[in-house]
Amino acid sequence: MIQYLKVLLYPFSLLYGLVMWIRNRFYDTNVLTAVEFDLPVIAVGNLSVGGTGKTPHVEHLIRLLKDKYRTATLSRGYNRRTNGYLLADAQSTAAQLGDEPMQFHQKFPDISVCVGEERMLAIPQLLGERPETQVILLDDAFQHRSIKPGMNILITDYSRRFTKDHVVPFGYLREGRKGYERADCIIVSKCPPALSEAEKAAIRKEIKPMSGQHLYFTSLQYGTLYDMFSGEPVDVPADTTLMLVCGIARPEPLLQQLKSTHEQVYLLSFPDHYYYAGHDLEKIKKELGDLPGDKKMVITTEKDAVRLHLLEERLKELDIRIAVMPVEISFLFGEAYSFNNYIFDYVEQFGSNHD
Repeated sequence: MIQYLKVLLYPFSLLYGLVMWIRNRFYDTNVLTAVEFDLPVIAVGNLSVGGTGKTPHVEHLIRLLKDKYRTATLSRGYNRRTNGYLLADAQSTAAQLGDEPMQFHQKFPDISVCVGEERMLAIPQLLGERPETQVILLDDAFQHRSIKPGMNILITDYSRRFTKDHVVPFGYLREGRKGYERADCIIVSKCPPALSEAEKAAIRKEIKPMSGQHLYFTSLQYGTLYDMFSGEPVDVPADTTLMLVCGIARPEPLLQQLKSTHEQVYLLSFPDHYYYAGHDLEKIKKELGDLPGDKKMVITTEKDAVRLHLLEERLKELDIRIAVMPVEISFLFGEAYSFNNYIFDYVEQFGSNHD
């Protein structure tokens, strides 16, 4: 029955795909014009709706660039409770910026983090306030064609590659598969750490990167759990019952990671980018209490933590202790050096002066 209903969505996918094809065609033929800026602009995005692991890839770029260049990130600020252009400051919250930009701001306070729906207008505003900016990272901007970035990085999930997907609502793609042709670099994310050379070759053959396109493979690498309030490392013995509380598109990789180290792991899932309310905290408290075992701990993601921080006082009143699981990316096949140099080579083309 579900499959039958899904087939009924296919005509809508064709219609949406046609609309997106016409829009892209207008940009490709200069009927619609894109603005270029005289500094390195790197766009990171995907063809599909959510869940490709884009955020840790943006963070890798921030770590790579921030000590050498005055770096800024620009995001739309999805699901924030404000509008227009905003530059993060010491008083900023996830409600004002959105969860991902707030995460960047908390983890990398020495870079400029801003949000704005109209990124074509936001970049001049950013440069007006921070004229020392030397490189801009556009977060989730692959379909934002009003800006022409100097480098387009496309992320595709290993287990849901764009080559095997369809346009929404029949599938998960935001535009047709041929959109990959705009990418300068394609990264297959969330790969098994032990991905074989044979499978790498098979995926390369499947994606068929164009001449000049770079193809890399990454896996997720989880760090040490830390207390959400103090930031201090947290020791969570293997016999602790864990409840993963998260509002992200695809919690499965983190769930599997926790199950690899702990026997009792339970999931309490919320919608992606969800803003928690007081009654949600009470639900968390009750469900945690109902779980088996004497030692229990709530685990969440860094993205969820910035939203949960909005309810810090209530969490402390309910005595809900939360540990946060950080995640980074790891390049497979020893290609981190190649990727990093690829990024530096692009930025250096602009001859920016840096400390």
